[in-house]
Amino acid sequence: MHIPDGILPASVCIAGYAIAVPVTWYSLRQINRLKDPTEELPKASLLTAAFFIASSINIPVPPSSVHLVLNGLLGCVLGYFAFPAILVGLFFQAIMFGHGGLTTLGVDAVMMGIPALVASHIFQLRHVFRQKLGEKLATNVFAFLAGALGLGLAAVIFFFLVITNIPSGFDAQTERAAVYGLSLAHLPLMLIEGTFTLLLVMFLQRVKPELIERRG
Repeated sequence: MHIPDGILPASVCIAGYAIAVPVTWYSLRQINRLKDPTEELPKASLLTAAFFIASSINIPVPPSSVHLVLNGLLGCVLGYFAFPAILVGLFFQAIMFGHGGLTTLGVDAVMMGIPALVASHIFQLRHVFRQKLGEKLATNVFAFLAGALGLGLAAVIFFFLVITNIPSGFDAQTERAAVYGLSLAHLPLMLIEGTFTLLLVMFLQRVKPELIERRG
């Protein structure tokens, strides 16, 4: 899902940074309001590493490939830490492996990071529905939805950005077909990410429930 250098026009890349910078600032501002922001750093570091590894492993889907993103999971567990965690992970992927790029770093961060923040708020809806559904069921339902929709929203943003900015030197018809196919390939991946997020949240509920309590 990473968008590499040279695909998007400069105006879109600049817009990506123009959005990523204030979102990062706002996230850090919310984090600094915590009683002890450093308390969450080990958890954030661990999940940044998980994001870095998972989204570096490509699964071939001709003519391209897909990969786990885990942005919904990061949103569930990290809250506002999710956006800077994803930004850091994307930066190191770009400079170490060439996944994405530095010119598109802002766009990629917005594409994956903002859905992570949305997923965080989706997961918090469990508190609204826990009386109707029961605490355990509400947590499980919204964990799955957060994991699936975090990826789904990122895929929609990816589709819109790429389909509307096909470079002039490319075969537009072929590229559109590839983008449509790649976008459809993310539908089963949404189920996988939703299920993975659900299973991890269920595990944390049993062994260390305080890890899924919102702090950032």
